Amino acid sequence: MTLLKIDEPEISLSRHTSFTDQPVWQLGFRPFYLLAALFAVLSIPLWIAQYFGVISMPHVHLFWHMHEMVYGFAIAVIVGFLLTAMRAWTGLWTPRKGHLAALAGIWLAGRIAMLWAPPLWAAVIDLAFLPLAAWPMFRVLQRAGNKRNMFLIVMLALLSLTNLLFHAAVNGLLAVSPMLVIQAAILLIVIIESLIGARVIPMFTANGAPGTKPVVHTRRDLIAVLLTATASLTWIFGAPALTVAAFAFAAACATLLRLTGWQPQRTVRVPLLWILHLSYGWIPVGFFLLALAAVNLIPVSAAFHALTVGSMAGLILGMMTRTTLGHTGRLLKAGPAEVTMYLLIQAGALARVAAAFELSGWRDAALVFSTLCWSAAFILYIAVYAPYLLRARIDGKEG
Repeated sequence: MTLLKIDEPEISLSRHTSFTDQPVWQLGFRPFYLLAALFAVLSIPLWIAQYFGVISMPHVHLFWHMHEMVYGFAIAVIVGFLLTAMRAWTGLWTPRKGHLAALAGIWLAGRIAMLWAPPLWAAVIDLAFLPLAAWPMFRVLQRAGNKRNMFLIVMLALLSLTNLLFHAAVNGLLAVSPMLVIQAAILLIVIIESLIGARVIPMFTANGAPGTKPVVHTRRDLIAVLLTATASLTWIFGAPALTVAAFAFAAACATLLRLTGWQPQRTVRVPLLWILHLSYGWIPVGFFLLALAAVNLIPVSAAFHALTVGSMAGLILGMMTRTTLGHTGRLLKAGPAEVTMYLLIQAGALARVAAAFELSGWRDAALVFSTLCWSAAFILYIAVYAPYLLRARIDGKEG
């Protein structure tokens, strides 16, 4: 079958075209993917520069770094993805134009506040974003009678709650470790990855890798999610070490078994697929490491960086490229740029996990290497995908 070639349209902007009528404000993925990528490029080098004493910024500390990777970077991508997905799931418009621009502005205000505002003001501004982003999603699902996806609103509410607890902790209003609260938020996002990944990765694999027949077993999937959630709860609420280790190990085994059924070995020639399988594979790795960390055999940082840089960032980059291609009317096909991005983020994940072990003479080099890989991956995404995000769909459709 011959594929129709669609050229990039010539965009002629009238002098009277308003700011919010620009293509970037037509669907949620556009501004939030672009903002998240820009933030990724800037925030990690900023943190590393502060860590090595190259710069001195009072608000750039360990808790800032942890918070902003979750509530700055990851949440921006999650919101962009869900605003786009819910439009497809329901046929109803999620925020666009002025409403979408306002949400992006609130997110940006939160990032600025976290860098320069007094802590209480930073908390107020930062806490506003997630509820304001989740409410229109709830209304769209409610209007469409789409109860199947209401669990996502619950997850966003829990992420809002953990963000509130974080700010209460850093402002001395709550006697709890801010680090533990951010770990809870990371584990919530891993559960979201587990739930959504089970829906889309087997489907994408069946459609994109000829001859594959991914096995989706409802009971096995439920067990994997329940074990992941239980292992997360035992860690957060301080269960006995052996209990945490047992549940984390069981969650890792169940998740790995689930992944093998999706036939990842059949995707090696399809980069848009293998990046999803490989990144999802970091979830069982992360829980294996968490089991070891629970009994003090390895640093906790190794487990959480496997879950964040390996799984979270890998899946984010895989979905950002895939959904941008699909929702701008382009072929779902990865080229050299995409493969380079994927390899960079995976190399960065390996280096960051290795750095957590603090091997003599290697930690600093591994941190720098990981930062370079991370930044290069997202710089490349911006260079290739910013024109796609800023221009109208090439097939003439809305969105």
